[in-house]
Amino acid sequence: MGHLSQANFVPLNIAVLTLSDTRTWENDKSGQFLEDNLKEAGHLLADRRIIKDDKYQIRAVLSEWIASDKVQVIITTGGTGFTERDSTPEAVSPLFDKQIEGFGELFRHITYQELGTSTVQSRAIGGMANKTAIFCLPGSTGACRTGWTKILKEQLDATHRPCNFVTHLKEVKNDA
Repeated sequence: MGHLSQANFVPLNIAVLTLSDTRTWENDKSGQFLEDNLKEAGHLLADRRIIKDDKYQIRAVLSEWIASDKVQVIITTGGTGFTERDSTPEAVSPLFDKQIEGFGELFRHITYQELGTSTVQSRAIGGMANKTAIFCLPGSTGACRTGWTKILKEQLDATHRPCNFVTHLKEVKNDA
């Protein structure tokens, strides 16, 4: 059954995409946080990129990863706010086969405890596409920390009960 967890930890291939007009490899603390923490949890970094906050570039990279037989999970950081350039939800939502409504709801519930009503400006979303889980987090390192430590770390762990996303993900073809 898809909702039951597996007995053993399964390392997942996770890609990280930073969406920003200003971030570089030198100052991308949020992307680095995600990379460091997913590796610390036992997962593999499938790819990591930094691109401009442009919905067509976002769709191009995500489509490549969704079609790949090497990426099981995608975590984006940035572009979820309300500025004119923030276009992550608009770029990513059309790619979903199914939305994970509970992800954004839970993220906002948790961040309400930290930020109060300002959390209503978070447009964090999640969904599935081609058996690839996609989670879009805000660009701040604090938001990435909250999303990873309070939601994603458990939900991407096959030992987490009563359910997790691991059983819903595509099988990967790792080079031997």
